[in-house]
Amino acid sequence: MYRVGTDRQQGLPEEFTIFAHRGASGYEPENTLRSFRRAMAMGARWLELDVYAVAGALVVIHDATLERTTNGRGYVMDQTLAYLRSLDAGKGEKIPLLEEVLAMLGPGDGLNIELKGPATAVPLAALLAASPQGARTDPEQLLVSSFNYEELIALRRLRPDLRIAPLVTAVPRGYARFAEEMGAYAVHGTLKAATEKFIADAHRRGLKFHAFTANTRKDMDIMLARGADGVFTDYPDLRPGLCP
Repeated sequence: MYRVGTDRQQGLPEEFTIFAHRGASGYEPENTLRSFRRAMAMGARWLELDVYAVAGALVVIHDATLERTTNGRGYVMDQTLAYLRSLDAGKGEKIPLLEEVLAMLGPGDGLNIELKGPATAVPLAALLAASPQGARTDPEQLLVSSFNYEELIALRRLRPDLRIAPLVTAVPRGYARFAEEMGAYAVHGTLKAATEKFIADAHRRGLKFHAFTANTRKDMDIMLARGADGVFTDYPDLRPGLCP
């Protein structure tokens, strides 16, 4: 899943992954097709995005409200799909649907889908089951994360082949035990939560650890030195300073 060595991630240590956080969001409007295309052009092997369920569709947007990232107003889940799709998400871009991003993926590309809001597991499982994209819905190319652990557990029941990763903002009591118990593949933690002990405990339990959000070489170097398996960044052309 995370092997490095293609021309997209030259210079990175084996098994260290850079996730393009909401695409190349340091350069382009976040969570837009423009941002994802820019990230892939910069060499990103893995994209990260956020989805809400609206009228049976999965729309790609981070916030629960529209004001910060679009010219709309109100709560995302209170709107019609037609209204959401009419909005400008920056530089003339529309709010994408998840299937539009899946269609961008090629062999070797991966996608981290963060579930936002309630009732996202069922439409995600349905979309993947109905998708004709083949390798684009290969479980090896997908990772599903969330702060909503109930949705992750529900998704595992529906699609036990999918890999899940609970999100944390602090070091839990018992370290990564909770993630192991829910059948997770990885833990995703903030830079502050990504301590050497937490990362080492995840590894002892057979889990990966990915840290967010590393927007400087210094932060990437620290995460690399602590043993993290990868980082999320708004600047997917950034590499750890320890790398050539």
